[in-house]
Amino acid sequence: MRILLHRADDSADAWARELRALLPEAEVVIWSEGGAQPPCDYAVLWSPPPAMVPELVRVKAIFLTAAGADALLKFDQQLPPTVPVVRLGDAGMGIQMAEFVTHTVLRHFRRFDEYEAQARAGLWQPLAPRDKREFTIGVLGMGLLGRRVLEALATFGFPLRGWSRSPKSMDGVDCRSGADGLDQVLRGSRVLVNMLPLTPDTSNLLDRRNLAKLPDQAYLINVARGAHVAEPDLLALIKSGRLAGATLDVFRNEPLPAQHPFWQEPRISITPHISALTLRHESLQQIAHKIRQMQAGEPVADVVDRNRGY
Repeated sequence: MRILLHRADDSADAWARELRALLPEAEVVIWSEGGAQPPCDYAVLWSPPPAMVPELVRVKAIFLTAAGADALLKFDQQLPPTVPVVRLGDAGMGIQMAEFVTHTVLRHFRRFDEYEAQARAGLWQPLAPRDKREFTIGVLGMGLLGRRVLEALATFGFPLRGWSRSPKSMDGVDCRSGADGLDQVLRGSRVLVNMLPLTPDTSNLLDRRNLAKLPDQAYLINVARGAHVAEPDLLALIKSGRLAGATLDVFRNEPLPAQHPFWQEPRISITPHISALTLRHESLQQIAHKIRQMQAGEPVADVVDRNRGY
């Protein structure tokens, strides 16, 4: 068995060593542009460079080192439809995402940004508490990670709404689906958390038309993909005072360019795509297990529906 590995950073050697330890029967080949790669059975990657795509048409399956498949599926027309694409399940990302979103929700709900601004001004001034009963949190995307975030938020007693493309149910969550359901979640959410997969249907979903449906002074948290948000529309709604602000962990162009206007807007908090970091050990353990299942002819979880994009 031969596995083709690609990492966009300088960690390929460390990933290869650990994958060899988990699958000692496998030969792990690190992909390099212009190199002579032998035919491989499987590929392990996230966002392949275009020059790598011809190598992927010959593998039995592609294993992603992320929960999202959009970075690979932009090459979907070049990949044989018979090659399964397998994404990560949780692999330690769920708890990280729950930590990030819960921290951000509580910071906004308890008005800590405002208290920090007052402290810098030397002002001692308690602010009126917000009514939790009227502070509904909406989560777009009820996959594994979205449900983990909703479970964490439920601990604090917030009214919760969840939206997904197809109907889902979850105890303690007002679940909606479809176009009408999306409209209802948008209109009723004081904080909106975006956790959707990026597909042609969800690209630019959070544009002026949809963001303007949010209640006055609503707050956006985006931990999915930057292309979900029409950035000029969001900025205009925040600058006008229509929206209270946003915490953004993902952007159309990463790293976020130094001249981007988001940097100058104090009501937008920026983090560098760290809401859920890929954990090498947990990810490779899961991938190695799935490769062994596939080798044995057993069913494998988390196979991407390439028509849906996730």
